[in-house]
Amino acid sequence: MTETSLYDRIGGAPTIDALVDSFYARMDQLAEARTIRAMHPQDLAPLGQVLKDYLSEWLGGPALFSPVRGHPRMRQRHMRVAIDSAARDAGLLCMRGALAETVADEAARQAIDEAMARLADWMRNVPDEQPAENTISQN
Repeated sequence: MTETSLYDRIGGAPTIDALVDSFYARMDQLAEARTIRAMHPQDLAPLGQVLKDYLSEWLGGPALFSPVRGHPRMRQRHMRVAIDSAARDAGLLCMRGALAETVADEAARQAIDEAMARLADWMRNVPDEQPAENTISQN
């Protein structure tokens, strides 16, 4: 028996699109996300497409990221940006709100949240007292 991917369980590309759009909207709207919003370019559309491609593949859907950009190497790609616990928490706040808004399957939402929390924690690359300043590129 074949196990259904998280990608399929949540509704595929339309849900990924809504999830990423909601994530970045929250980053623009929430005062708690001000520091991580400042790490991103003004125009989030190109970066949003990169995240959609990544999440598609990461959740078991079509491989849209690695054929174009190679191995995700998420931590390495983000090393130019100072990510401390506050930045991690702000990103998770935005993602958790977006997940609650867009993913109806509670078990799938929880599985994605747990995986995102592990990834976000692993992405921390500076001590908590160092300010986060740089910007994230779409590469």
